[in-house]
Amino acid sequence: MSDPFPVTIFHNPACATSRNTLAMIEAAGYAPTVIEYLTAGWSVERLRGLTAAAGVRPRDWLRAKGTAAESLGLLDPDAGDAVILQAMAAQPILVNRPVVVTPKGVKLCRPSQAVFALLERAPDSFTKEDGQVVGPAPRA
Repeated sequence: MSDPFPVTIFHNPACATSRNTLAMIEAAGYAPTVIEYLTAGWSVERLRGLTAAAGVRPRDWLRAKGTAAESLGLLDPDAGDAVILQAMAAQPILVNRPVVVTPKGVKLCRPSQAVFALLERAPDSFTKEDGQVVGPAPRA
């Protein structure tokens, strides 16, 4: 049986933002598909499709902090999408996290509470690892 509202998270368990996002999804009552992308890796095609679905360029998901992005020349404004995608596929740590996919869209969920916009339901409030209490934006 498939979930009528599937949720997939591309997750890095070493990242607090990613852990908080996963916990928010679960607190909302979802059993997401969790892909630990540092282990599973990325393909250029998947990254291209996800960034296109999110309406962003690969550069928008490029993680510079704690990576080789600068030494690889990826922070140079002239580094094109194809070069960035190839580097991200070769070194998954270059992809910022977490990325969440639902029927409502695809989003890099930074801050973690950005995930609420992708869910049909959300907890009224959620306490993050750092003690900050967050909740979904009021619906119009």
